[in-house]
Amino acid sequence: MDTALVIGGNGQIGVPAAAALARDGWAVRVMHRGSKPLAPELVALGVTEHLGDRADDDAVAAAISDGVDLVLDCVAYHGDHAAQVLAHDGRVGSAVVISSAAVYADAAGNSLGSETFPDLPVPVTEAQATAAPGRGGYAVEKVELEHAWLAGDVPTTVLRPGAIHGPRAENPREWFAVKRALDGRGDVVLSYGGASRFHTSAVENIAEIVRLAARQPGNRVLNAVDPEALTSAEIVRAAYATLGREVTVHPLAGAPEGNVGINPWGVPGPLVLDMSAAAERLGYSPVVGYAESLPAYLDWIVETSRAGDRQEAFTVFARAQGDRDLFDYVAEDAWLDAHR
Repeated sequence: MDTALVIGGNGQIGVPAAAALARDGWAVRVMHRGSKPLAPELVALGVTEHLGDRADDDAVAAAISDGVDLVLDCVAYHGDHAAQVLAHDGRVGSAVVISSAAVYADAAGNSLGSETFPDLPVPVTEAQATAAPGRGGYAVEKVELEHAWLAGDVPTTVLRPGAIHGPRAENPREWFAVKRALDGRGDVVLSYGGASRFHTSAVENIAEIVRLAARQPGNRVLNAVDPEALTSAEIVRAAYATLGREVTVHPLAGAPEGNVGINPWGVPGPLVLDMSAAAERLGYSPVVGYAESLPAYLDWIVETSRAGDRQEAFTVFARAQGDRDLFDYVAEDAWLDAHR
């Protein structure tokens, strides 16, 4: 039986991907820090676990042990993380590595990590230029990660997802809509006219690409997003509909006004990715659409939000907001009163 090691295998991408591999006949072991028990669905599938921090070279070496046919790295961020695994290239058959659509850059070199939002074509193919590799920013470190893997001797599929959604999220963007619905807010103001398109990626679709790439090793870079790039207004309406609530979206022309209009998908230009390459090179077809993926995910968000402190549960979401308040209802109501 082919063996697979999933680094970060007990998280948002790792659990569905490890499950997809196990159901496809792989003997799967997951490496994770042990901050929470192994996901019940992985236990049921006979997945084994190796506790260790991926920042620990010895822990990574121990997880690879005497060799694996596949390494799936869900939590790699820069070239050092590639080097950790490539140091054992004689004991690793192939790899799938999670990168990000944030790497794409326009003709002026702007990427998602730049002060100026990139002016990208619609849709973006994998041939689009990227930021320069480096340190000190998410996009440039992901590019460094990609370069390191693709320069190595292990056949590697690099995946570039967009706005990832699904249970176990540390950055559940949909909390923006869920909290409003739970708070009885029937009006939502969205910047850029509610027309922003920040392509989403369901973890179920990422897992399917992982499964296919694992059976077809090779050096390649592939986008990994949902079949449609919905607008911010469509995303909010889908979330409210899933919760059985009604919503009226109020478009704010242009950038947010203070806290009014801010939302996790509110980008000034489109980030829409092309999925032709995954279909042509792997035979991929999506397993779920955005709205179809929401019921289980939003149930998880609601349950998690009630189980403890939201700032702790949604650590990346809270950190990503900085000093912005996505739930400044006083300012929002003032704007609504002025525009009715």
